[in-house]
Amino acid sequence: MLSHEGAFPLEGRFEGPSEFAQALRGGIQLARAQQWKHMVWCDVDFVNWPLREKAVVEALHEWAGAGRTLTLLAKRYQQVTLLHPRFVQWRVTWSHLVDARVVKHLDDAELPSAFLGPQWYLHRRDPVRSVGVWGQEPRSRVELKETLDECFRQSSPGFPASTLGL
Repeated sequence: MLSHEGAFPLEGRFEGPSEFAQALRGGIQLARAQQWKHMVWCDVDFVNWPLREKAVVEALHEWAGAGRTLTLLAKRYQQVTLLHPRFVQWRVTWSHLVDARVVKHLDDAELPSAFLGPQWYLHRRDPVRSVGVWGQEPRSRVELKETLDECFRQSSPGFPASTLGL
């Protein structure tokens, strides 16, 4: 996935879980390097995302700061808590930057698996086989943004940074 110069290519395709994870890593590095103000991540449950990896969480930590926001859209977050403890801890630390939402009214197949930044996107068009694309092409990015905006409108707050018990 990395070019011979070591930089992440801005356009590409992925096929399979390992290439999907590598593309996500590249997107997070791009967000860090370009100091994006906002990202939107959407997935049914984020199970196949590399959020348990130390390098990914470190890149997120370097990206995080004043004026930055991350919107998460999912059907359910239970597996995030079980599989991605580093990310969960990062989410607690940076809770003021994260807007985690639950999209209850869509079926699993209707919720996109996607990563959206200011001028870059990743879209896993076939989540079962982990096949998709990433790039900067404006039309595809705008269409994905419109889909994610609609998911956001149908969502409600979820995945709290902490749970207070009695």
